Amino acid sequence: MTPEAVVFDIGNVLIEWRPEAFYDARIGPQARQRMWVETGIEAMNLAIDAGAPFLATVQALAARHPAWGAEILWWHDHWLDMASPAIDGSVAVLRALRAKGIPVFALTNFGTDTYALAESHYAFFAEFDRAHVSARIGAIKPDPAIYAVLEADSGVPPDRLIFADDRPENVAAAMARGWKGHVFSGWQGWAARLVAEGLLTEREAGL
Repeated sequence: MTPEAVVFDIGNVLIEWRPEAFYDARIGPQARQRMWVETGIEAMNLAIDAGAPFLATVQALAARHPAWGAEILWWHDHWLDMASPAIDGSVAVLRALRAKGIPVFALTNFGTDTYALAESHYAFFAEFDRAHVSARIGAIKPDPAIYAVLEADSGVPPDRLIFADDRPENVAAAMARGWKGHVFSGWQGWAARLVAEGLLTEREAGL
């Protein structure tokens, strides 16, 4: 059965999300690994994705870990450097789907403030038929609740949705609800999957 709508994750599907690489380039991998363990900065980012205020949450963590305070503040001050560049092939696929009138949704773990920042920087953020953002919904993938919101909002039956995400657990959660799923490892593979599903021709997909 050909899908009716396509659902994109954003980080590492439409834009690169590589905070580790950003920090490795500035303080070295060993220091970065130590910082990750000592500060819990990944948990901080999850809190932001769940709806915590961006700047205040980063500042609070910096205050709790003064030895890493300056580096923690980079998470706010250099966020766009970590969330770049765009994955041009994926953006082209999104636009090819839109050109054919196929609904395209985002389903993403993102903070309210960070989403607004990315939206101001990347023009294609305005091209989703609807963006479903974890901080706005109050649930983070792979919580089933976030998938249920998209289903209810879109009105598309689960078995007519196809979803790409770079994290296998997020794809598995969608497939458990009857969605088709694709674990993203590069835009070409995702484009080929959409061709196989009958949504795009190879030429339209850029292959």
